[in-house]
Parts: sequence; structure tokens; C-alpha cells
Amino acid sequence: MFEGATILITGGTGSFGNAVMRRFLKTENFGEIRIFSRDEKKQDDIRKSLNDPKLKFYIGDVRDKRSVDNVMHGVDYIFHAAALKQVPSCEFFPMEAVRTNVMGAENVLDSAVQNGVKKAVVLSTDKAVYPINAMGMSKALMEKVMVAKSRNAVNSMLCGTRYGNVMASRGSVIPLFVQQIKEGKPITITDPNMTRFMMTLEDAVDLVLFAYEKGEPGDIFVQKAPAATIEVLAIALKELYNVSNEIQIIGTRHGEKLFESLVNREEMAKAYDLGDYYRIPADTRDLNYGLYFSQGESKISTVEEYNSHNTTRLDVEGTKKLLLKLEFIRNDLGIE
Repeated sequence: MFEGATILITGGTGSFGNAVMRRFLKTENFGEIRIFSRDEKKQDDIRKSLNDPKLKFYIGDVRDKRSVDNVMHGVDYIFHAAALKQVPSCEFFPMEAVRTNVMGAENVLDSAVQNGVKKAVVLSTDKAVYPINAMGMSKALMEKVMVAKSRNAVNSMLCGTRYGNVMASRGSVIPLFVQQIKEGKPITITDPNMTRFMMTLEDAVDLVLFAYEKGEPGDIFVQKAPAATIEVLAIALKELYNVSNEIQIIGTRHGEKLFESLVNREEMAKAYDLGDYYRIPADTRDLNYGLYFSQGESKISTVEEYNSHNTTRLDVEGTKKLLLKLEFIRNDLGIE
């Protein structure tokens, strides 16, 4: 699919964008990858470390349609990963989350359609399902924008992916726990029973590539993933590092859920089980309000959402095995 193609990664200097870029450099015979982001320092670091002529760097912001249009000409495929992702930041500055996560996505999708991009995949999060914080709400709206625009995008296929916590990505809890372990400090957990999906960056890249291969307009793809409690995660790290740090419970933070959902009940009623993935097709109803108010769907009452409490639950040993897939952890422990 990507033979000789020009690929655009928005937010290309972030954790996911970087992982996609490195996967393509290893495995795909693409023509060019365009890295689009605001972070000139990270762009310069990547440029110097990889020194690959197929990588092109563009400074810009998804909030600015002009800079998006500037990078879009000749693009075949888009990974839209640019976003504000930190829950506390979005809580304090919700309109900033809207401008980047909703309006920025609209700019990227509009420009993609106007320039005849073949396929564009937007990246969403489990926090968009039953959202209780501004980050999740803005991502949920981004999904709605994508689905709405997919209906009229004749020559461009627009779809999305939704994934849970990416282990050891920037801002995630694993690097924090490791830092606390190394400094001999207590490992601070919010609620020992809190569960989170556990995915590696490679899993997240696999999900997006699957969406490119199988996606229809307006689809959202979810990869099935195991989950662990925060307490199990902390214990697993303690055992891997062979330390005796105290575990300190600090209580649930503002905007946090006890568990995360990847597919809600309404979506599960129509989702297709593809083995390792769920495909959630777009809502194809039009503005015939009878389909919203006078007709119902009995199946919704009988299905259960897919969340981190009812997925496969990892014990300490299972969590340790998954942690050892992370290059960051293996390097830290001196494991080849």
C-alpha cells in the first residue's frame, strides 16, 4: 500500500509519531515521510540522529489551516497524531484542548479532502468513551468530526483508531514509577483497584496499520488489549528492579476514572469482532429524526461495554512479561 507513497505524520515528534516513523524506516518502501509539528528542537534532534533524506520536516500547527495546507500537497496517507493529551492540562485549559484536538483535526481532515489524500487515520483514546474530562471530551468530538466528514469525502477515506494507555509513552505512569524507584522514593499510586489497558507503542502502530488496510469511511478500530491494576503494575516494576520501595496510596486525581472503556454499549451493539480488533462502523443515519426518537435498538440493553475491568486481567507475572517488551525497561535492566 505504501510503496513509493508520501506519508504525513502530524504530531510526528511525539511518542506515537516517532514510533510510526521508525517502523516505516525499517519495513516500508515509502517515498517520503513528512513530520509536521510545532517542536523545532525535537525535529532537529530527529533530523540529526537519523539523517535520512526521505524524512522531511515541517514546522507548523494543526490549529493554523495555512500551515496544514502548506504540508498537504502531494500527500497520499495521513497519520493524525497531533493532540493535547495531558488530562490535567486540558482540565485547566479546556478551550486549548478544543482548538487542537477538535478544530485542529477539522483543519487536517478538510485539507486532506481538498488535496485528494487517499486515506487519513485519526488517533483517539479510551478517554473519549463516556468522557469525564476535557481531554476525553475533545477527543470524542474529534471522532464525531471525522465520522461527519467521512460521509461527504468522495475521494478520501477517513477513519479512526481508539487505543488505551500506551506503556512508557511521554507522560505515562511507568516512567514516573521507575524514577521513583531509582530515587528510593515511595511509589505513588492513586487507587490500587484502578485498572488500565496495557499496550505497547508497537501495538498502537499495528492498530493504525490495520485501520489503513481494513478501514471503511467513518470506521473506528479498537485493538483488544489486556489490563492491569495500578497496584499490580507497581509490584511488577518493584520485582523487575528488585527493590523494596514503599507503595503509597495518594487517592484518585481530578478527571481520573476507576477504569477505562474502549467500546461503549451502543457501539458494541453494532461492532464487528475481527479477532484481535473491534471495528465500529460509522453511524449512517441521516437527519430523519424518527430513527433517533421513535425507533430503538433492543440489543443495546443486552450487551456490555468493553472496558479495562472486563478485559483479560494481567497478574504480576503477566505484567512483568509485558513490561519486558519495552525497550526502555530492557535497556534500564541491561537485558538484550
